[in-house]
Amino acid sequence: MTRRLPVAAAVLALVLGACTTGSSNEVEVFSWWTAGGEADGLEAMLDVFSEEYPDYEFVNAAVAGGAGTEARAQLATRLSQDDPPSSWQGHAGQELIGTYVAADQIESLNFLYDEEEWRDVMPEGLIDLISEDGEIYSVPVNIHRANVMWFIPENLEGWGVEAPTTWEEFLTVAEELDSQGVTPLAMGFQWTSMHLFETILLGSLGADAYNALWDGSGDWSSAEVADAIATFDAVLDYTNEDASTIEWDAAAQLVVDGEAAFQIMGDWAEGYLKSKELDPETGFGWAPAPGTDGMFQFLSDSFVLPKDAKNRDGAVAWLKIAGSQAGQDAFNPVKGSIPARSDGDRSLYDAYLTSAMDDWAADTVVGSLTHGVVANDAWKAEIDTALGLFLSDRDPDAFQTALAEACTAEGACS
Repeated sequence: MTRRLPVAAAVLALVLGACTTGSSNEVEVFSWWTAGGEADGLEAMLDVFSEEYPDYEFVNAAVAGGAGTEARAQLATRLSQDDPPSSWQGHAGQELIGTYVAADQIESLNFLYDEEEWRDVMPEGLIDLISEDGEIYSVPVNIHRANVMWFIPENLEGWGVEAPTTWEEFLTVAEELDSQGVTPLAMGFQWTSMHLFETILLGSLGADAYNALWDGSGDWSSAEVADAIATFDAVLDYTNEDASTIEWDAAAQLVVDGEAAFQIMGDWAEGYLKSKELDPETGFGWAPAPGTDGMFQFLSDSFVLPKDAKNRDGAVAWLKIAGSQAGQDAFNPVKGSIPARSDGDRSLYDAYLTSAMDDWAADTVVGSLTHGVVANDAWKAEIDTALGLFLSDRDPDAFQTALAEACTAEGACS
């Protein structure tokens, strides 16, 4: 049985696309899970799939690149050629609704939610995010937290610093670390700077004002947003010089190696850190990103059923495993995420993940920009363009103006 294609082979398969027909029992699943714990988590879920559906041949069409940037670009090419995989990974929220549903590229899954009784175990708010006009369009496999600061406790102790709780504290700690030749904050490709920016926006504005930016009731031209941009600008001065050339996992490795002190990253980083044989609490530590204690900035990976899918029955079989308790409890403890289902077996989850379960239930929940919850692809692309210019020219006023114009262009702001 085909288990895991090398990344190069997966990319070649994408390029050849329509030229490859494949066997009738192949289930080609497209994702961006190739690093550390995420690849291992997928492998664990494949074991459940293989046991339940041994007659299907799983084809892993994973493409490397954090947040799915490269994968989704290649998926768009395939969809434009009417060559969809059997199923693909997407983020719950506007990325899904504003892109694939708007383009009429995926099927409603109401039939599957009825058959599997998933409405009883999936949170209502999460179902709302993946629905349009009463139709449910994907199967969430997990819940991730975006606003997490990661560190190695032993290293912090050696440097004589503690994890900061505010960005003001961070800048003070950063000065001390910098004086010792330590990079205060590890960062990678541009999407990780967007990830950092959204956590600073949340920590600076608070949940209500942050949410207001996305529903049109907030003001991107406000003094509060200007203050958040100023903080972001100051924090960028304490990131690694090679950030624009490395992925998120390479940035995480800087923390593991003691070259950097902190990383702001979603809790897939937990899976990566565990893949390096580090244990939660002792080998690595975590805290809410500065200013975001009591807030849970979330995203959810989910899978869809394309219209005119090759091997539709096999795709539905995959979706059943993705939404099952067995599939999610195999995947998430390894991936570094918590199950989307409310009935996950807590005994399978480590100290970090059980704390995330508790916070998911108790904290104020807000959505992620970088990972598809609060803005559709067009709006996010406008923000990404503005961010790229800002990283180059570091002009806060121009950046804020571009953010306000992006909201207006999207139609969310009058």
